[in-house]
Amino acid sequence: MSHAEQRTGGQGLRHSASTGHAKSRLLFLLVLAALALLASSCASSRDGHEDAERVADGRQVATLQTSNANMSVANANASVNMSANTGSAGRPVGDERQEEGARGESYAKIDENPFLEAARAPLSTFSIDVDTASYSNTRRFLSEGRLPPRDAVRIEELINYFSYDYPQPAGGAPFSVTAEVADCPWNARHRLVHIGLQGRRVSTEDMPPANLVFLVDVSGSMNEPRKLPLVKSSLRTLAEQLSPRDRVAIVVYAGTSGLVLQSTPGDRKGEIIGAVERLEAGGSTNGGEGIQLAYRVAQDNFIKGGTNRVILATDGDFNVGVTSDEALVRLIEEKRQGGVFLSVLGFGTGNLNDSMMEKLADRGNGNYAYIDTEAEARKALGEQVGGTLATIAKDVKIQVEFNPRRVAGYRLIGYENRLLAERDFNDDRKDAGEIGAGHTVTALYEVVPAGQTVENPGVDALKYQQPERAAEGANAGELLTVKLRYKEPSAEASKLLSVGVVDGGASYRNASENFKFAASVAEFGMLLRDSRYKGQASYDGALQLARASAGADLRGYRTEFVRLVERARSLSESTSGR
Repeated sequence: MSHAEQRTGGQGLRHSASTGHAKSRLLFLLVLAALALLASSCASSRDGHEDAERVADGRQVATLQTSNANMSVANANASVNMSANTGSAGRPVGDERQEEGARGESYAKIDENPFLEAARAPLSTFSIDVDTASYSNTRRFLSEGRLPPRDAVRIEELINYFSYDYPQPAGGAPFSVTAEVADCPWNARHRLVHIGLQGRRVSTEDMPPANLVFLVDVSGSMNEPRKLPLVKSSLRTLAEQLSPRDRVAIVVYAGTSGLVLQSTPGDRKGEIIGAVERLEAGGSTNGGEGIQLAYRVAQDNFIKGGTNRVILATDGDFNVGVTSDEALVRLIEEKRQGGVFLSVLGFGTGNLNDSMMEKLADRGNGNYAYIDTEAEARKALGEQVGGTLATIAKDVKIQVEFNPRRVAGYRLIGYENRLLAERDFNDDRKDAGEIGAGHTVTALYEVVPAGQTVENPGVDALKYQQPERAAEGANAGELLTVKLRYKEPSAEASKLLSVGVVDGGASYRNASENFKFAASVAEFGMLLRDSRYKGQASYDGALQLARASAGADLRGYRTEFVRLVERARSLSESTSGR
């Protein structure tokens, strides 16, 4: 075949192929158009069917809309009420900016305790809490010109930062129990119940010997003026309180951990303070390894019948350790069972792991304090060192039984992360908080008197049940009964205390200074949290109560509180004006 023939034949083949491709494309387009028409037809049919169903079910739709009308109105009212409560008395539009200011810090979410109906749930059970970290951390935010994040504000810790003038215990009990009832400052229709515990004071001479291990975070994150330098100041303050019977060791941790001071008698203060002064920060954080070493040192020098405690000083930035958080918690719980407790001192800003430190102290039968100034170090480890060095009762639980004939509902203010099940109260295996020598513990309940409605969204009213009649022989005039269970420091079986409380109808204006000041702090806390339960609370109201109940205030803590409330009021007003 000639080259010309080959060219002619090739062109014929290409032409045939081109024609075939064109036919295929045309067929594909026809099929696609048919499918589109079919889909459109189905959609029209479905829409018509749904329209017919809507017409047929018109009455049902109307009925549903009518039945939901009250719910819509209720939700609208709730929205209006919430909007009305976000004025200058609370946390207004600028609150998001305040949360931004705490970025990098970790706080556990707090869901506020709601009002509960006494007819449904007459028992309220919780563990005591003597932590104070939230107050000094809140003070830090306000001093820096910022409102604190909501979840940084734990109201029970604000209240328990202060000491109250409760009576010393009588007889062999380790603490006294005081209760007082008056009207509620932020809701005139409600009553406020104030419960106070006073731990037995112990003189320095009568303190049990202490075996302490300072566990100091010297990682790079601690290399800031308000971190390691404050740690040194705190440890110097505590070292000055030690007696010859006491012993102290120092363990440090960063990329690795080590023993920088072997267990040393408390009267060798030069050696102890010298070891403290030589501490330097650097490296990453291996908190798990450091805690394990500290517990080994504490166990090796265990004092039977004494105070055996690891004191952790850190910003809580456990970011490298080979041990998980859960394993750390299990270790701390295990050592607690063996008699070595853990207290935590928090330091610094920017990466403060508040939630982790609170958890560790809670599981270690210790307390958690936040040190923001040298003055706070002197308070926590100087003035109140007895509470650290001498535990007078452990696993202290409170259970309050409300009389449904006198109480429609109640709300425990704070203690959200200390709540216990009803059955836990009598279960001696259930861990709870400890109370140290001289410590006070305060709790407040807001009470809705019988005959009033308890706002309990999402729960229907009871149809059959009525408030129970008082048991035969019971004092029908009692508002509630406070029961406490506690263990002696070395005991495994608990003891019971019980106190009945009567409401004498007092006004808060005539209440004790203890009552008024604690109520002022609670009102302040609810405003900082912009609590849905703050009612008519205001910074002016909190200030009026605080000024009226400052008392002798020898160390100036209540006067400082007044300044903080004034500062918060100013910040709230300036933020709401933006």
